[in-house]
Amino acid sequence: MTSEMNARLSSPRWGKAVVIGGGYAGLVTARVLADHFAEVLVLEWDPVERDTGVHPHAPQGYHAHAMLAKGGETLEKLFPGLRAELAGLGAPVFDYGERISFLLPTGLAPRVTTGVRVQTFTRDELERRLRQKVLDLPAVTLLAATRCEGVTMSRPSHMDRVRYRTEGDERPTEVTADLVVDASGRSTAIDKWLTAARLPVPAKAAVKAKLTYTSMLFDRSEKDERDFDIAYQMTFAPVIDRGGVLLAVENKRWMCSLLGFEHLPPTDDEGFLDYARGLDNPHLAEQISGQSRQGEVHHYTNPGSQWRLHHKSKRWPERLLSVGDSLCVFNPVYGQGLTVAALEADVLAGLLRRRRAGGAGLDGLSRAYHRAAARVIKVPWTLSTTSDLMWDPAHRSVSARAAHWYNQQVFALAIHDPSVWTRFARVANMTAPPSLLFRPSVLAKVLRRALTRRTARPVPPGHAPQPDAELSAQEAT
Repeated sequence: MTSEMNARLSSPRWGKAVVIGGGYAGLVTARVLADHFAEVLVLEWDPVERDTGVHPHAPQGYHAHAMLAKGGETLEKLFPGLRAELAGLGAPVFDYGERISFLLPTGLAPRVTTGVRVQTFTRDELERRLRQKVLDLPAVTLLAATRCEGVTMSRPSHMDRVRYRTEGDERPTEVTADLVVDASGRSTAIDKWLTAARLPVPAKAAVKAKLTYTSMLFDRSEKDERDFDIAYQMTFAPVIDRGGVLLAVENKRWMCSLLGFEHLPPTDDEGFLDYARGLDNPHLAEQISGQSRQGEVHHYTNPGSQWRLHHKSKRWPERLLSVGDSLCVFNPVYGQGLTVAALEADVLAGLLRRRRAGGAGLDGLSRAYHRAAARVIKVPWTLSTTSDLMWDPAHRSVSARAAHWYNQQVFALAIHDPSVWTRFARVANMTAPPSLLFRPSVLAKVLRRALTRRTARPVPPGHAPQPDAELSAQEAT
């Protein structure tokens, strides 16, 4: 929102907002809050500075990240000119169907124009640019090397008092804010805060898909005649348990992440290259072979996806809300996390804008935001977790098996049918709803193929997870 638009809002800015966490999700949220609050205080655990990129308490930040097309559009809306700035550093912008060597479980995707524009870069450079832009906003103050020690109530139902301590301080500082945003990531202490306030802790939906990945950066020659900026081999339960992605990123480099489900991609240079050579998409090994590695090797295991179901709580406190991984952690193989966090920030921006324009206060905002965020999360969560459930034989529900079977048919069609591939590209990049893949024209092709190959057989029943403190993927929505 521009300063001119902000000036037309009928109500003055609110006083103080506190963001707990100064990583990617915290930064995009602080950008939104700066339009509506006189002061935005960002508390970051790590000793970051203006030019810091990824910080130590974001271990996944050193690996390949995908910014889906919808996320790129949203970031450009929040930070106009960001795409061109990254492109100036050598981060390519291209059509998803034209410059990607995408190995589906059924074969290589066709090279066609999809109209889906994406850009590839490192999360390190993205966070550096966002941090610089956010810290340029007059309303924003960043306190680095600062640990949040707790969030408590200043009055009944208002969880808005934040206690924090900056490195070197003998005593903690306590402030009462108009709004508190938890952007502290997967390790959030929000359950502890709620319990201490004698409030119920909402249930969590969790799907285990233990994925390990190892990542390295390599020099990228501009003289080669490659016809791709991404080379990708996807994992696909239960049979394709190894994969990898190679991204052309800024400053003439390749970012390469090798993936494994119950496989550990090696951390030594020779073993890393051998693992890449073992993949069915040869482009990963071809491009990194003989190239100089830059920087350190990074290794990380993600235990799976988890969604904190705040929107289902009947006693959620006022003035406290969650964004990014503090709310929902996605399996990184699907590249949804960065995009969803940006969309959550945009949702919050819309709610704040409408409340100020109508002269409304902040009471009720937390509940409204979590309900709206749940609608954003529902589609990518369902798409990723129904696939991940197939890694676990005990939890392959009927619905997950049916969705998995349909995905297989779509992939089989996509390698020969550019129109199906284009639809898939749009859905995967969140620029179109999943219903696009269930239109009559696609359904007819799927059924025709299934009948022809006699693969349309009854789906055997499975056992869904028990609805306890952790719910099934279906119950979460």
